[in-house]
Amino acid sequence: MRKSLRITCALAAIGLPVVVLAPAKTAFAGDQLTVVSWGGALQAAQRKAFFEPFTKATGIKITEDEYNGEAGKIRAMVDSKTVSWDVVVAGSGSSMQLCAEGIIETIDWNKLGLDRAKFMSGDKHDCGVPTEVTASIIAYDKDKLPNGPKTIADLFDMQKFPGKRGLWKFPMLNLEWALIADGVAVKDVYKVLRTPEGVDRAFRKLDTIKKDVVWWTSGAQPPQLLADGQVVMTAAYNGRIYDANKNSGKHFEIMWDAAQLTFNLWAIPKGSPRRDDAYKFIAFAASPQAQADLTRYIPYGPDHKDAMALVDPAILPNLPNAPDHMANALEWDAVFWADKGDDLRQRFAAWLAK
Repeated sequence: MRKSLRITCALAAIGLPVVVLAPAKTAFAGDQLTVVSWGGALQAAQRKAFFEPFTKATGIKITEDEYNGEAGKIRAMVDSKTVSWDVVVAGSGSSMQLCAEGIIETIDWNKLGLDRAKFMSGDKHDCGVPTEVTASIIAYDKDKLPNGPKTIADLFDMQKFPGKRGLWKFPMLNLEWALIADGVAVKDVYKVLRTPEGVDRAFRKLDTIKKDVVWWTSGAQPPQLLADGQVVMTAAYNGRIYDANKNSGKHFEIMWDAAQLTFNLWAIPKGSPRRDDAYKFIAFAASPQAQADLTRYIPYGPDHKDAMALVDPAILPNLPNAPDHMANALEWDAVFWADKGDDLRQRFAAWLAK
């Protein structure tokens, strides 16, 4: 990520009319919108919760594409003035980066017709509309560890829970969890991590389990590590653990303490030929009902605060931002990692090589 991420994009204040979705109408050949997401289970869920209902409501056809979230693809389209994507899903970091570079549109919330203050992370993003909340958590196999970890400190307690740990082979997540386990309050994690002493403290804590860590590099690995008994607990993405339980019959348990929350956003590449329809789609997909509908297909939480009341109570415990999980959750700081990420990645690589 570039240091330009730190630049704050100015919010447009042109006061265009509020978008109101038209009732279903006959679709014409030109009425289509290209929406780009990350494929897999997420895009399948978005298709059911957003794409198909939007087309039914407006007559505007959705053409789907997939990418890996790389900012370079969007940048290349905009720079060459060959934009064929109208709406893209972006992570917090890439959204801020592309916003600072002027590659994606600054969101006009008046045109969108939604209240920015109603979104959990709305005030953090000038060029994106929050769509879902995901989490990195600690998981374990309840069949093999009936009395599993309760706090993030248990990840580092080798006496109480002997055995291998699975961790992402990257400094993110690990440094934050190390500080929380070492007694730093969640609200102070990034303040402490901005100091040389805080970084030293985090690495010292990681030293205590380093020899017992199995490092993973893709989201599919943690459930497999648990299933194979290679680790007693592991960092993982909450959606992967839910999927393993629902579709593979596993009895994995999520430990939500110090869950690290990340946010996906809808963004509009500069030069989209269908900007007005892109706003219509985002207004639809970011509405409370649509965000609540997504939870029926994938356990990612709605970012719109009013959506939580519309979520099925049986689904609520699986969501990262369920009220019971928020007391000690940590919101991942994209600005911090843009600023300090290069240095910390280098130090982490050197630490691993020791």
